[in-house]
Amino acid sequence: MKGIIVAAGYGTRFLPVTKTIPKEMLPLVNVPSIQLIIDEFVRAGILEILVISSRRKKALEDYLDREVELEEVFTREGKRAQLERIEPTRANVAFVRQRRMMGTGHALLAARAWVGSDPCVVAYPDDLHMGETPLAAQLAAAWRETGCSVLASIAEPGDVSRYGVLAIAKDGRRVDAIVEKPAPGTEPSHEVSIGRFLYTPEFFEFLEEGWKIHLEEADRAGRAPGEYFHIYALNKLMAAGKVVYCPISGTRLDTGEPAGYLEAILRYADTQPELRAVIDSFARGRSS
Repeated sequence: MKGIIVAAGYGTRFLPVTKTIPKEMLPLVNVPSIQLIIDEFVRAGILEILVISSRRKKALEDYLDREVELEEVFTREGKRAQLERIEPTRANVAFVRQRRMMGTGHALLAARAWVGSDPCVVAYPDDLHMGETPLAAQLAAAWRETGCSVLASIAEPGDVSRYGVLAIAKDGRRVDAIVEKPAPGTEPSHEVSIGRFLYTPEFFEFLEEGWKIHLEEADRAGRAPGEYFHIYALNKLMAAGKVVYCPISGTRLDTGEPAGYLEAILRYADTQPELRAVIDSFARGRSS
Protein backbone atom coordinates (compact mmCIF):
# COMPACT_ATOMS: atom_id res chain seq x y z
CA MET A 1 0.00 0.00 0.00
CA LYS A 2 1.30 3.45 -0.95
CA GLY A 3 0.18 6.99 -0.17
CA ILE A 4 -0.11 10.10 -2.32
CA ILE A 5 -0.55 13.66 -1.10
CA VAL A 6 -1.78 16.10 -3.76
CA ALA A 7 -0.17 19.40 -2.79
CA ALA A 8 0.34 21.32 -6.03
CA GLY A 9 -2.44 23.92 -5.84
CA TYR A 10 -2.10 27.65 -5.30
CA GLY A 11 -4.18 27.94 -2.11
CA THR A 12 -5.76 31.18 -3.29
CA ARG A 13 -8.44 31.19 -0.56
CA PHE A 14 -5.67 31.88 1.95
CA LEU A 15 -3.97 34.78 0.22
CA PRO A 16 -1.88 36.72 1.05
CA VAL A 17 -0.11 34.17 3.28
CA THR A 18 -0.04 31.52 0.52
CA LYS A 19 1.76 33.93 -1.77
CA THR A 20 4.98 32.52 -0.28
CA ILE A 21 3.95 29.78 2.17
CA PRO A 22 2.43 26.53 0.84
CA LYS A 23 -1.07 25.99 2.17
CA GLU A 24 0.03 22.52 3.30
CA MET A 25 2.48 24.19 5.70
CA LEU A 26 -0.22 26.24 7.46
CA PRO A 27 -0.16 24.85 11.00
CA LEU A 28 -2.73 23.58 13.41
CA VAL A 29 -1.06 25.54 16.19
CA ASN A 30 2.49 24.16 15.72
CA VAL A 31 1.94 21.15 13.45
CA PRO A 32 1.82 21.75 9.67
CA SER A 33 -1.27 20.34 8.00
CA ILE A 34 0.77 18.00 5.82
CA GLN A 35 2.32 16.42 8.93
CA LEU A 36 -1.09 15.21 10.09
CA ILE A 37 -1.58 13.33 6.82
CA ILE A 38 1.91 11.83 6.93
CA ASP A 39 1.34 10.73 10.53
CA GLU A 40 -1.99 9.19 9.49
CA PHE A 41 -0.30 7.25 6.69
CA VAL A 42 2.50 5.99 8.94
CA ARG A 43 0.04 4.90 11.64
CA ALA A 44 -1.81 2.96 8.91
CA GLY A 45 1.42 1.20 7.91
CA ILE A 46 1.92 3.23 4.72
CA LEU A 47 5.64 3.95 4.52
CA GLU A 48 5.98 4.83 0.83
CA ILE A 49 4.60 8.33 0.24
CA LEU A 50 4.63 10.55 -2.84
CA VAL A 51 3.99 14.29 -2.55
CA ILE A 52 2.78 15.94 -5.77
CA SER A 53 3.94 19.54 -5.50
CA SER A 54 4.84 22.46 -7.77
CA ARG A 55 7.76 24.81 -8.19
CA ARG A 56 6.44 27.19 -5.50
CA LYS A 57 6.48 24.49 -2.82
CA LYS A 58 10.16 23.92 -2.04
CA ALA A 59 9.33 24.51 1.63
CA LEU A 60 7.58 21.12 1.69
CA GLU A 61 10.75 19.34 0.65
CA ASP A 62 12.82 21.28 3.18
CA TYR A 63 10.35 20.52 5.97
CA LEU A 64 10.39 16.78 5.30
CA ASP A 65 14.19 16.68 5.12
CA ARG A 66 16.63 16.66 8.04
CA GLU A 67 17.48 19.95 9.75
CA VAL A 68 21.16 19.29 10.35
CA GLU A 69 22.02 22.59 12.05
CA LEU A 70 19.24 22.29 14.63
CA GLU A 71 20.13 18.63 15.20
CA GLU A 72 23.69 19.62 16.05
CA VAL A 73 22.56 22.40 18.39
CA PHE A 74 20.00 20.25 20.23
CA THR A 75 22.42 17.31 20.47
CA ARG A 76 25.15 19.52 21.88
CA GLU A 77 22.75 21.03 24.42
CA GLY A 78 21.16 17.69 25.32
CA LYS A 79 17.66 18.83 24.29
CA ARG A 80 16.08 15.46 23.55
CA ALA A 81 12.49 16.73 23.38
CA GLN A 82 13.39 19.27 20.70
CA LEU A 83 15.31 16.61 18.76
CA GLU A 84 12.22 14.41 18.71
CA ARG A 85 10.10 17.28 17.40
CA ILE A 86 12.31 17.81 14.34
CA GLU A 87 13.02 14.14 13.61
CA PRO A 88 12.03 13.31 10.01
CA THR A 89 9.29 10.78 9.39
CA ARG A 90 10.37 7.16 9.11
CA ALA A 91 8.41 6.87 5.87
CA ASN A 92 10.18 7.13 2.52
CA VAL A 93 8.90 10.37 1.01
CA ALA A 94 9.40 11.18 -2.68
CA PHE A 95 8.40 14.29 -4.62
CA VAL A 96 7.18 14.92 -8.13
CA ARG A 97 6.18 18.30 -9.54
CA GLN A 98 3.10 19.15 -11.52
CA ARG A 99 4.71 21.59 -13.93
CA ARG A 100 1.44 23.10 -15.12
CA MET A 101 -1.69 23.57 -13.04
CA MET A 102 -4.05 21.43 -15.13
CA GLY A 103 -6.33 19.82 -12.58
CA THR A 104 -6.19 16.95 -10.13
CA GLY A 105 -6.42 14.26 -12.81
CA HIS A 106 -3.37 15.69 -14.54
CA ALA A 107 -1.53 15.85 -11.19
CA LEU A 108 -2.31 12.21 -10.38
CA LEU A 109 -1.01 11.09 -13.75
CA ALA A 110 2.44 12.14 -12.56
CA ALA A 111 2.20 9.39 -9.93
CA ARG A 112 1.31 6.50 -12.23
CA ALA A 113 4.80 5.10 -12.73
CA TRP A 114 5.58 5.46 -9.03
CA VAL A 115 2.38 3.66 -7.98
CA GLY A 116 3.06 0.67 -10.22
CA SER A 117 0.85 -2.31 -9.36
CA ASP A 118 0.06 -1.23 -5.79
CA PRO A 119 -3.18 0.23 -4.44
CA CYS A 120 -2.71 3.72 -3.07
CA VAL A 121 -4.46 6.09 -0.70
CA VAL A 122 -4.81 9.61 -2.12
CA ALA A 123 -5.12 12.55 0.28
CA TYR A 124 -5.86 16.20 -0.29
CA PRO A 125 -4.55 18.49 2.46
CA ASP A 126 -7.92 20.25 2.68
CA ASP A 127 -9.26 17.16 4.48
CA LEU A 128 -7.61 16.15 7.73
CA HIS A 129 -8.67 13.43 10.13
CA MET A 130 -8.44 12.85 13.85
CA GLY A 131 -9.44 9.56 15.41
CA GLU A 132 -8.31 6.35 17.05
CA THR A 133 -8.23 4.44 13.75
CA PRO A 134 -6.33 6.24 10.96
CA LEU A 135 -8.58 7.05 8.03
CA ALA A 136 -6.14 5.42 5.63
CA ALA A 137 -6.41 2.20 7.64
CA GLN A 138 -10.21 2.33 7.41
CA LEU A 139 -10.02 2.62 3.62
CA ALA A 140 -7.44 -0.17 3.43
CA ALA A 141 -9.75 -2.46 5.41
CA ALA A 142 -12.60 -1.78 2.96
CA TRP A 143 -10.28 -2.52 0.03
CA ARG A 144 -9.11 -5.82 1.56
CA GLU A 145 -12.74 -6.83 2.08
CA THR A 146 -13.97 -5.92 -1.41
CA GLY A 147 -10.98 -5.56 -3.73
CA CYS A 148 -12.52 -2.28 -4.95
CA SER A 149 -11.48 1.33 -5.00
CA VAL A 150 -12.85 3.10 -1.93
CA LEU A 151 -14.34 6.56 -1.34
CA ALA A 152 -14.26 8.02 2.18
CA SER A 153 -17.60 9.54 3.12
CA ILE A 154 -19.51 11.18 5.93
CA ALA A 155 -23.25 11.33 6.56
CA GLU A 156 -24.68 14.85 6.39
CA PRO A 157 -28.27 14.87 7.74
CA GLY A 158 -29.08 18.38 6.50
CA ASP A 159 -28.56 20.27 3.24
CA VAL A 160 -26.03 18.50 1.00
CA SER A 161 -26.32 20.80 -2.00
CA ARG A 162 -22.71 21.98 -1.54
CA TYR A 163 -21.25 18.49 -1.79
CA GLY A 164 -20.54 15.58 -4.08
CA VAL A 165 -23.28 13.18 -2.98
CA LEU A 166 -23.06 9.41 -3.42
CA ALA A 167 -25.67 7.48 -5.36
CA ILE A 168 -25.48 4.13 -3.59
CA ALA A 169 -26.20 0.86 -5.39
CA LYS A 170 -28.95 -1.53 -4.32
CA ASP A 171 -26.44 -3.73 -2.49
CA GLY A 172 -25.90 -0.83 -0.07
CA ARG A 173 -22.13 -0.91 -0.49
CA ARG A 174 -21.13 0.02 -4.02
CA VAL A 175 -21.34 3.50 -5.49
CA ASP A 176 -23.16 4.01 -8.79
CA ALA A 177 -22.36 7.71 -9.22
CA ILE A 178 -21.35 10.94 -7.54
CA VAL A 179 -23.89 13.72 -7.99
CA GLU A 180 -22.22 17.10 -7.66
CA LYS A 181 -24.13 19.77 -5.74
CA PRO A 182 -27.65 18.36 -6.17
CA ALA A 183 -30.55 20.75 -5.75
CA PRO A 184 -32.26 20.36 -2.36
CA GLY A 185 -34.71 17.48 -2.49
CA THR A 186 -32.99 15.76 -5.45
CA GLU A 187 -30.03 14.29 -3.57
CA PRO A 188 -29.62 10.51 -4.06
CA SER A 189 -28.50 10.08 -0.44
CA HIS A 190 -27.01 12.03 2.43
CA GLU A 191 -23.64 10.30 2.15
CA VAL A 192 -21.09 12.82 0.87
CA SER A 193 -17.63 12.23 -0.53
CA ILE A 194 -14.63 13.77 1.25
CA GLY A 195 -11.05 14.22 0.12
CA ARG A 196 -9.64 10.78 0.83
CA PHE A 197 -9.64 7.91 -1.67
CA LEU A 198 -8.12 4.50 -2.13
CA TYR A 199 -7.49 3.67 -5.77
CA THR A 200 -6.62 0.34 -7.30
CA PRO A 201 -4.07 0.35 -10.17
CA GLU A 202 -6.93 0.12 -12.67
CA PHE A 203 -7.85 3.69 -11.77
CA PHE A 204 -4.63 4.96 -13.33
CA GLU A 205 -5.30 3.06 -16.55
CA PHE A 206 -8.63 4.87 -16.90
CA LEU A 207 -6.99 8.13 -15.85
CA GLU A 208 -4.57 7.92 -18.75
CA GLU A 209 -7.34 6.86 -21.13
CA GLY A 210 -9.36 9.91 -20.14
CA TRP A 211 -6.35 12.20 -20.53
CA LYS A 212 -5.90 11.10 -24.14
CA ILE A 213 -9.57 11.81 -24.84
CA HIS A 214 -9.20 15.19 -23.13
CA LEU A 215 -6.28 16.11 -25.41
CA GLU A 216 -8.06 14.88 -28.54
CA GLU A 217 -11.16 16.93 -27.76
CA ALA A 218 -9.05 20.05 -27.23
CA ASP A 219 -7.20 19.43 -30.49
CA ARG A 220 -10.44 19.02 -32.45
CA ALA A 221 -11.75 22.26 -30.95
CA GLY A 222 -8.54 24.08 -31.82
CA ARG A 223 -7.88 25.16 -28.25
CA ALA A 224 -5.42 24.48 -25.48
CA PRO A 225 -6.48 21.68 -23.14
CA GLY A 226 -8.06 22.92 -19.94
CA GLU A 227 -8.00 21.36 -16.50
CA TYR A 228 -8.38 17.60 -16.34
CA PHE A 229 -9.94 15.96 -13.30
CA HIS A 230 -10.13 12.40 -12.01
CA ILE A 231 -13.89 12.10 -12.59
CA TYR A 232 -13.57 10.24 -15.92
CA ALA A 233 -11.56 7.42 -14.31
CA LEU A 234 -13.80 7.30 -11.27
CA ASN A 235 -16.93 7.11 -13.44
CA LYS A 236 -15.41 4.22 -15.37
CA LEU A 237 -14.75 2.31 -12.17
CA MET A 238 -18.23 3.04 -10.80
CA ALA A 239 -19.85 1.89 -14.05
CA ALA A 240 -17.97 -1.39 -13.68
CA GLY A 241 -19.18 -1.82 -10.08
CA LYS A 242 -15.65 -1.45 -8.70
CA VAL A 243 -16.12 1.41 -6.22
CA VAL A 244 -17.39 1.14 -2.65
CA TYR A 245 -17.81 3.77 0.01
CA CYS A 246 -16.47 3.81 3.54
CA PRO A 247 -18.35 5.87 6.17
CA ILE A 248 -15.51 7.13 8.34
CA SER A 249 -15.15 7.04 12.09
CA GLY A 250 -13.37 9.88 13.84
CA THR A 251 -13.42 13.62 13.20
CA ARG A 252 -13.01 15.22 9.79
CA LEU A 253 -11.33 18.64 9.69
CA ASP A 254 -12.15 20.64 6.56
CA THR A 255 -9.39 23.22 6.11
CA GLY A 256 -10.27 24.25 2.56
CA GLU A 257 -11.25 27.79 3.51
CA PRO A 258 -10.38 30.15 6.39
CA ALA A 259 -13.46 29.49 8.57
CA GLY A 260 -12.98 25.73 8.40
CA TYR A 261 -9.27 26.14 9.04
CA LEU A 262 -9.96 28.17 12.16
CA GLU A 263 -12.37 25.51 13.40
CA ALA A 264 -9.74 22.84 12.72
CA ILE A 265 -7.21 24.76 14.83
CA LEU A 266 -9.70 24.97 17.68
CA ARG A 267 -10.62 21.29 17.47
CA TYR A 268 -6.97 20.27 17.39
CA ALA A 269 -6.10 22.62 20.27
CA ASP A 270 -8.99 21.18 22.26
CA THR A 271 -7.17 17.81 22.29
CA GLN A 272 -4.15 19.39 24.03
CA PRO A 273 -4.80 20.09 27.75
CA GLU A 274 -2.52 23.13 27.93
CA LEU A 275 -4.16 24.66 24.86
CA ARG A 276 -7.69 23.75 25.93
CA ALA A 277 -7.18 25.98 28.94
CA VAL A 278 -6.53 28.92 26.60
CA ILE A 279 -9.72 28.19 24.64
CA ASP A 280 -11.75 27.95 27.85
CA SER A 281 -10.33 31.21 29.12
CA PHE A 282 -11.12 32.97 25.85
CA ALA A 283 -14.67 31.57 25.85
CA ARG A 284 -15.26 32.79 29.40
CA GLY A 285 -14.01 36.24 28.40
CA ARG A 286 -16.36 36.32 25.42
CA SER A 287 -19.38 35.38 27.53
CA SER A 288 -18.71 37.83 30.37
